[in-house]
Amino acid sequence: MPPVRLSILIPVYNEARSIRPVLDQVIAATAQVQTELIVVDDGSRDSYCQEVESFAKDHPEVSVTLLKGAAVRAVLAKAKGEFCLIADADLEYGAADYAKLLDPLFSGDADMVMGCRSTRRLGFWQVFANRLLTALASLASGVDISDVGTSYKAFRTSLGKTVPLRSQRFGLDLELIIQFARRHARFMEVPISQSGQRKKIGVADVLSGIATIVRTRLFSASHTDPAADMLVAMSRAGNFNRWMADTISPWVRGDAIELGAGIGNLTVLLANNCRSYLATDTDPDHLCELRSRTACLPKVKLGMFELSNSSDIAPLKQTADTVICLNVLEHVADDVSGLQNIYDCLRPGGTAIILVPQGQSAFGTLDEVLEHKRRYSEQELRRKMADAGLEVTHLLEFNRATWPGWYLNSKILRKRTLSRFQLACFDWSVPFWRRVDRALPWPPTSLIAIGIATGRHAAQ
Repeated sequence: MPPVRLSILIPVYNEARSIRPVLDQVIAATAQVQTELIVVDDGSRDSYCQEVESFAKDHPEVSVTLLKGAAVRAVLAKAKGEFCLIADADLEYGAADYAKLLDPLFSGDADMVMGCRSTRRLGFWQVFANRLLTALASLASGVDISDVGTSYKAFRTSLGKTVPLRSQRFGLDLELIIQFARRHARFMEVPISQSGQRKKIGVADVLSGIATIVRTRLFSASHTDPAADMLVAMSRAGNFNRWMADTISPWVRGDAIELGAGIGNLTVLLANNCRSYLATDTDPDHLCELRSRTACLPKVKLGMFELSNSSDIAPLKQTADTVICLNVLEHVADDVSGLQNIYDCLRPGGTAIILVPQGQSAFGTLDEVLEHKRRYSEQELRRKMADAGLEVTHLLEFNRATWPGWYLNSKILRKRTLSRFQLACFDWSVPFWRRVDRALPWPPTSLIAIGIATGRHAAQ
């Protein structure tokens, strides 16, 4: 059986009369796509189950799953398709517009596509409520949205599975928009027709929606994986990222490769220094975010390469003047082989820029969450780079400012998440810390080694 391309989620609440026509429309509209249907019971008391079961018997070629007592957010974990589409079970929106939603996803032009209705058929209160929530959602997400009131939307399944969701029903639409925006998703709106009975939005729905926007924007994590959530949080630390980029930029030149670029927090700041820039990672979702963030940077190309895998690195052999490897080496079990692969990527005389966490004595719970294998001393880093053929010409002690906070949170308090409030306060104060960092009387949080490729290339 070919891989499922599309999962269609259909929340049902007392829809016995309309569910069968909806299922028939869905199958007709997606006949050319490998599709699974997931019907989600939202507490129905009618006989819709028999209608779904009857449809499944009449269409044995279609995968139909019926889940009772499950919220849409829980159903996403079971979806097998590359993309998800949230459909409507009461015929308010027909299936004729599915192609409008799906084509931008299938072509790779968007990560989330939303339907946009005409307001001519809406009453005054509905228009007012929808515009209020749309304005607040746009402000919270930073995305220009024109209609959050429609539940008609499609998106990459992997994105939906990895954002923390707490809402059900109407609040889910608002939460998805804000969470996807945090993950640098590419949004698109397409016009859709509204053929069935309109759902009514009450005062309670508006108040609940406002509460959802505030809670999601200020208090929710951005990723179900704590380590990935830290990456997203760091993407907002613009002053700190600029400090790191300014520190290493004197050595970034020519054709550059960034190994383990993550979601591109440094890529977007360094790429313009180079003739060409290849940003790599092993996580497909990270690469999707990278593609979104670097869309306006023509020098940047993307690739999936594993630092510790020599066969992955082989196509990159001696193609770079600069290899940038920031906060990656500590994740690699065999870090010496990783350094040798970095060496192999470099042309003779090329430069490796390696940033690693400093001080094994500070290894704690945050390192465990981030899946660090170790923290480095200056002597260990110099020795391992020399063994790989990289002559260390500069070794910089970077970011003393966060050492006390890291030690307190990771070693003493044993926290497993970064405080967004602490991070925001630190990032705001970075201009001050940059001036005094060298004078602080405690160890640095990170080491930056600048290594030149010498030795083995001549023998080869």
